[in-house]
Amino acid sequence: MTYFESIFKVLVVGLLLGAGLPAVFAAGLVAFSNGGGGQNADGTTVAPNPALKFLGIGLFVFVGWVILTAVLWITRATIIHHTGIDLFPFMPKK
Repeated sequence: MTYFESIFKVLVVGLLLGAGLPAVFAAGLVAFSNGGGGQNADGTTVAPNPALKFLGIGLFVFVGWVILTAVLWITRATIIHHTGIDLFPFMPKK
């Protein structure tokens, strides 16, 4: 049973980070570009929407935070070895 649980956990994380992060980034791009306002193809203008721009920036920051945390998690043993600083003290060590 533990094999199936482990496979399921890897599958869920892979789906979230593998397909989820690009989707969140794309949603951030759409929100940021729609929040900028501009001119439509028929000549009508659209007013800027600061809430959509803020949402887009927030999604960009979230994706960047996840990527930075993942890189630090992968290199945590090297960071501890060279600096003695444990960036994830609440996580168990193997």
